[in-house]
Amino acid sequence: MIKSLSVSSECSLPSAEDDVDSVCSDELLGSQSRRWLAELLTEDMPPESGDVNTVGRDGLFVDYHFPLGELEMNSGVRWKRPKELCSSPQFIVKGATHLDIRQGKLNDCWFLSAIASLAVHRSLLVKVVPLEQSFQNGYNGSFTFRFWQYGQWEEVKIDDLLPTQNNNLIYLSSPDRHEFWSSLLEKAYAKLKGGYRALDMGLPHEAMVDMTGGVSEVLNISSLPRNLPAFLKHLLSKGALINCANCLGDLETKNELGIMYRHAYSLTAVEKVETTYGPVDLVRILNPWGNTEWLGPWSDVNGPEWSTVSPEEQKRLHRVRREDGEFWMSASDFVKQFETMEVCHLTGTLSEQGSGVTPWCYIMLHGNWVPSISAGGSPQGGLFWQNPQFNFVLPEDSGNSQKTCSFILALMQKHCRRRGIDLSIALHVFPVHHTKTYLSPEDLKAVRPVLCSPHYSSRREVVLRGSLPPGSYIIIPSTTEPNQQGAFLLRILTEQGNKAAPANQPPQDIISQTEPSHPHQAALPSPKSTRRLFLKHCNKKGICKPVHLYSLLTEAIQGGVLAGSEKNLALEHCKSLVVLTDTQGTARLNWLEFQGLWDMIKRWTDIFLVFDKNKTKRLEYQEVAPALKAAGITVDDLVMQLVGLRYTEPDMTISYPGFLYLVMKLESMIHKFQAYDVAGMGKIAVSYRRWLHMTMYN
Repeated sequence: MIKSLSVSSECSLPSAEDDVDSVCSDELLGSQSRRWLAELLTEDMPPESGDVNTVGRDGLFVDYHFPLGELEMNSGVRWKRPKELCSSPQFIVKGATHLDIRQGKLNDCWFLSAIASLAVHRSLLVKVVPLEQSFQNGYNGSFTFRFWQYGQWEEVKIDDLLPTQNNNLIYLSSPDRHEFWSSLLEKAYAKLKGGYRALDMGLPHEAMVDMTGGVSEVLNISSLPRNLPAFLKHLLSKGALINCANCLGDLETKNELGIMYRHAYSLTAVEKVETTYGPVDLVRILNPWGNTEWLGPWSDVNGPEWSTVSPEEQKRLHRVRREDGEFWMSASDFVKQFETMEVCHLTGTLSEQGSGVTPWCYIMLHGNWVPSISAGGSPQGGLFWQNPQFNFVLPEDSGNSQKTCSFILALMQKHCRRRGIDLSIALHVFPVHHTKTYLSPEDLKAVRPVLCSPHYSSRREVVLRGSLPPGSYIIIPSTTEPNQQGAFLLRILTEQGNKAAPANQPPQDIISQTEPSHPHQAALPSPKSTRRLFLKHCNKKGICKPVHLYSLLTEAIQGGVLAGSEKNLALEHCKSLVVLTDTQGTARLNWLEFQGLWDMIKRWTDIFLVFDKNKTKRLEYQEVAPALKAAGITVDDLVMQLVGLRYTEPDMTISYPGFLYLVMKLESMIHKFQAYDVAGMGKIAVSYRRWLHMTMYN
C-alpha cells in the first residue's frame, strides 16, 4: 500500500538528501485492502455505462469520483458552492496572481509555491487554468483544469463544491472572498493525487512538473557554483521556475530573521543593484503565504540599505514597501538562509514569445522494464545489457572541435506511488563508436560509463546534468534489482544550437530507441497500424467507446501470433477496459487516453507471451501468479482462489483477453483503494452512496 507523505505535521519540503518515494512500501495488500479486493473481484461485470457523473437536485454537476478524507467527512464540514458563500462569485478577479493564494488547514505550501511560480508566467498558467471559465456564462457547477502526467496533458473535471466550516473555506482560499480559481485548482490537483490529504506534505518541484511538463532538479545550495548570481541568472534566462527552503528547523516555525523552516519559497529574480557604495547582487523571494517576510538587510519595510539606492533604481526593481510576501535579500544572505533549491527547467514548447527566454530543446521517450525481457537491473548484476538502451549523438562543432555539449537527462518512473511499487532507478551513459547503436554484454564488460547517477534513488524522477565532448553515446536507464516491473519516461534537454541525432537517422529525429525487440511486436500491430485501426473503428468525433474497442481489438489480435484468441474477447471485457482507463467517468477514450491503455496492453502482452510457456495462447492456473507478479501485482492465496473461480475458463486456464481484463481490474482496484487510503492505514471509510457509485462503475 502507499503510505501518505504524512498525516501529521512533518516536513513539507524534505532536504536535498531525503528520498521522498521511500514512503512507498513493498506490501500491496493489508488485511483490510485484501478484503476490499476480494469483494470487488467477485462482483458481476458492470452494466452498459454512460456518463456516470451526475447532477444534483439543483441541476448542477456533482463529481462522485472525488475521494474524501477524514476531515471532509466530519459532521462540522459542509460542502458548499461558491454561490452559497457569496452573492456574486468570480472565477478570477483582476487577473490571476500569486497574491490570490492563502493557505488553509493543509501543509501544502509546496503546492502553493508552485502555483505562485505559475501565476508569474501567464503562458504557463493558461495551460493549466482555462481562463474562459466562469460562474456566469455556461455555468453548470463544473470546472476543468489540466495537468501534465507522464508525457501528456490530462484534463481533470471537478464540481465546485468546496469543504467549509462556519461558512469559511477549510483549505486554499483567495484574500478576495469573491475569487475562487485557486481554491478550485487545489481541488482539481487533490483529485489527481487522491484527495486533499494527499496534498498534506510534498515537494514543490513535483507540483511544478505536473503543472508545466518541465524537468525538475533538486540542488544543495551550499554546493552551487561560487558565482551564484550568474548561475541563478542562467537558470532564469532559460525560463526555469525555482523554489527554495530551509529545512534545519521545526515545521513552519521561523528564525530570528523571519525565514520559515521547512516552508517552500519561490525565487523570482536576480538583479545587480547600484548603491552609493557600489553594486550589490540581490535575489527576489516570494513567500506564497502572502506575508511573513525577511527581516534582515534589504527587507521591504525596515531595510536601511534601500536609502543607498536611488528612487529610479528602486522603481526599476519594482520595490514595494509593504508585507505582501515578496522581498529582496542579498545573494550572500540567500546562501546563509536557505538550504535546498528545487529547479523546474522549461522546454521550448513552454516559453513565452518575446520574453527573451532561451529554453532547452526537448526530447521525450517512453519505455518499460519488463521482467525476463527488458529489466536487467544494475551494472553489478549480469543482466544489465537487457535494460532499454538509447543511442544519443552529440555533433561536432566545426567552429570549435573542443567544445562540449551541455544537456540534462531526466528519468521518471510512472505511477510508482499509486501502484504501490518502490523502484530505485538510475541512469548510465556510455561512449560508443559512431557505428555502434547497441551495447552487448561483451561491450559492457569492456567500457565504463562516462556519466552516471551518483546512486539509485526512489524519487519519482532522477536528473543527471552533464557536459560531454561531441560523439556517440548510449543511455541506459535501469532499476537497482533485475526483473522489476515498471514504466518510465526518459527526457533529454539540450542547449539551443546543439543538434543531437541517432546514427544513420535524419538529424530531426535526435534520438532513437534501441532497446531489444519485445514479444508484443509479433502479436500486435505496429504503432502506425494501431493509429490507423483507431481512426477506422472510433466514431466521427475521434472517440473510442467499448463497442469500438471490441472491433479494434478483434482485428488487432487476428493479425498476430495470438490469432484465435479474439474468440475469447467479449464486449464486457472491452467495457471494463474502457471504464477502468478513462479518468472522467464517461466510458469513452480519446486518442491520448487510448494510447495510455494501448501502452498497458503492450506491456501485459509481453508478460502473457513470456509466461505462456507451452504456447497454447492461454495461461495455466499456476502461471497466473508469477505473471501478475511480473506486472507488479502481488496477491495472496485467497485472491488467487477468487481469480480461479471468477476469471478462468472451465479448464482453469486464462485466455489472453481474460488476462488483460484481470490485470486491469486488479490495478484499478488497488489504485481506487489507495486513492482513499491517503493515510496509508490499510483501511478506508466510504459513504454508502459513494460506495455504490464506485463499485457500479469499475
